[in-house]
Amino acid sequence: MADVARTDAPFTGAPFGGSIGRTHEESTPWWPEPVHPGDDAPNVVVILFDDLGFSHFGCFGSDLVTPNIDRLAAGGLRYTNFHVTPLCSPTRAALLTGRNHHTVGMRGIANWNTGYPHMTGKITEHATTMAEVLRDRGYSTFALGKWHLCPMDEASAAGPYDAWPLQRGFDRYYGFLDGETDQFNPDLTYDNHRIDPPRTAEEGYHLSEDLIDKAIEFINDNASVRPDRPFFSYIAFGATHAPHQAPPEYLERHRGRYDEGWDVTRDRWFARQREMGIVTPETVLAPRNPGVEEWESLPENHKALATRLQEAYGAFLEHTDVQIGRLIDALDKLGKLDNTVFMVLSDNGASQEGGPFGVLHEMKFFNFMIETPDEAVAHLDEIGGPNSHANYPWGWAQAGNTPFKWYKQNTHEGGVHVPLVVHWPRGIADAGGIRRQFHYVTDLAPTVFDIIGVEAPSVYRGREQFPVAGASMTYSFDAAAIDAPTTHPVQYFEMVGHRAIYADGWKAVTRHTPKVSFEDDDWELYDLSADPSECTNLAAEQPERLAALIDLWWEEAAKYGVLPLDDRGIELFGVRFGDHLTHSADRRYVYRPPMAPLPSQSAAAVAGRSWRLFASIDRQAGENGVIYAMGNGNSGFSVFLQDERLVFDYNCLGEHQVVESDIAVPVGPSMVGVDFERIRRNGVAHLLIDGERHGSVEIPFVMRVISSVGASVGYDCGLPVSPRYTDSFPFAGVLESVEIELVPYAAGEAAQVAEAQQRSDMTRQ
Repeated sequence: MADVARTDAPFTGAPFGGSIGRTHEESTPWWPEPVHPGDDAPNVVVILFDDLGFSHFGCFGSDLVTPNIDRLAAGGLRYTNFHVTPLCSPTRAALLTGRNHHTVGMRGIANWNTGYPHMTGKITEHATTMAEVLRDRGYSTFALGKWHLCPMDEASAAGPYDAWPLQRGFDRYYGFLDGETDQFNPDLTYDNHRIDPPRTAEEGYHLSEDLIDKAIEFINDNASVRPDRPFFSYIAFGATHAPHQAPPEYLERHRGRYDEGWDVTRDRWFARQREMGIVTPETVLAPRNPGVEEWESLPENHKALATRLQEAYGAFLEHTDVQIGRLIDALDKLGKLDNTVFMVLSDNGASQEGGPFGVLHEMKFFNFMIETPDEAVAHLDEIGGPNSHANYPWGWAQAGNTPFKWYKQNTHEGGVHVPLVVHWPRGIADAGGIRRQFHYVTDLAPTVFDIIGVEAPSVYRGREQFPVAGASMTYSFDAAAIDAPTTHPVQYFEMVGHRAIYADGWKAVTRHTPKVSFEDDDWELYDLSADPSECTNLAAEQPERLAALIDLWWEEAAKYGVLPLDDRGIELFGVRFGDHLTHSADRRYVYRPPMAPLPSQSAAAVAGRSWRLFASIDRQAGENGVIYAMGNGNSGFSVFLQDERLVFDYNCLGEHQVVESDIAVPVGPSMVGVDFERIRRNGVAHLLIDGERHGSVEIPFVMRVISSVGASVGYDCGLPVSPRYTDSFPFAGVLESVEIELVPYAAGEAAQVAEAQQRSDMTRQ
């Protein structure tokens, strides 16, 4: 066929600004101009703490050890009137998008999906994240640490991945997807796949160090290969969420530091806040919350437990601060510190989930098992180490929220008023300054956009976008702006029925009781400009102002997608634990190794019910190992072969019920398994070899929540469930498949499990 001359350019799938001839001599090349934010564009580092109260940083009044955060504050600004949502996932969604959390589908924690637009368990695609906006403007984008912005039943290697970090604008990710993880044996995800920690606790591993190792590596990769590209690094530590865990040398340094108790400590921290100007002179220290006892009235065992739990918290915070110092030094060494915008804050106030006494092992709390201080003091030396899952009591939580009342989950100031430090030497003219203007977590994204000179798009990948709700805070960077009015004069709050509205210095707030009509909620009224700690309720004196604020709350609720109000708890778990399971409608799961570990809410839901496990194996003599394990050394169960015998170890919060088969497992192909039967609160487990029972053990208590750690097939991932082996103990033979069959719940069992899981989910934020 003769050549046919072409006068038009071929379809390239993209705009082309050159010309195409028959040869390159007759053509004009063209290269699109690379997207770049400009040579002076700053780097951005957002550091998010978990469950850290307003006063916990040294620069916000405490005598806890945070010299590196204090260093950032001394060179930057402290915002003393900064607010967030009362829970984890909602704050993260609002921070990354600049929109209110109901608007983007995160009314509560990512573990829930209620079937309404405001609670889908993931950020809607109609709201861009900071990472998406900045990446499209030429930034490298990194996320490290806790994500908790995808449904947990979508957090396994099977996905879907649309709500994972790399699918929401981040180039790189290293961290954990769930609401909490063990700091010594974390459930790690690297980019889009799971990995094992690089070392063990015995070898000196701790997650906070690992996260900063990776953060520095990502930044060095970027600076070495593309030094012209600025970066956005979002670092969300597991600290200081439970479990409070730290290396032993840090725990040792905090021995005896808190023996005075929470009353003396809170008074001292409040005095320091007034001296430092963190609170205004007219601020009053809120009275102790209901259930917080006077320290001197406590029995000695109560004091001993509470003190050791606070020591673990202080050690955890100091260790995290050291890692932040490593990052600061790395940026300084690269010559990038002066033009890096640091933002350091917490996702909500200090946690109330430790209860009045504190807990050595949170799984006992989830299972409605009361561990008294008299029992717990026998295990004081375990607190803070690899074998503990501890959380401190209410008294220390309120001390962390000084001078406020109430806690995380509540819309009073103790739940939503947190510290914010902003450090940017090139752009902040008032180093060490304090700013008292009201601001909210949705303001961080528009502040970053304003600094860089970009806007969130109104349409992104063909989808219309919700408008950004926050306002830029850059006006406050100038020393002359210390008394300037806020750019964010009105903000609503809502969490499982708790509600509040802030407007021009006034706040109406209510604590909601589940199942009580919202119309019967008791609203309080505070003039925060004169009473920041909400000590003088003016509702009776100014009913008209209160009524106007309540009306404003409803207007804001309609505007931002807060409705319908929803105070349900147990009901939200009916789908997951009833007959319509999200993963397997016929309640059968077939696992075929090799496969990645399963997050706890992606694995077969065996907690609190009867189930059967069958494993098809083919082995030679001496080939032993783990068939299936769930949980870790603190609680869980493991099915394994050892010394030719089939073994089942049910680790109920450190109490082991173990049975070993009365015959050896045959050489060659066989079917081994466990028939687990729940009988009211107790149970019995039968070992099965080729369909016959060969050993049984009574289970004194069937756990309704087993662990925040998931399951692994063919080995034991993480801290071993059973003390009968010391490593992952992989199965040495051929493991063809593991099948788990869930027996339908007996009457009332599903509700019991749902209530326990709700308790667990509400603390894993």
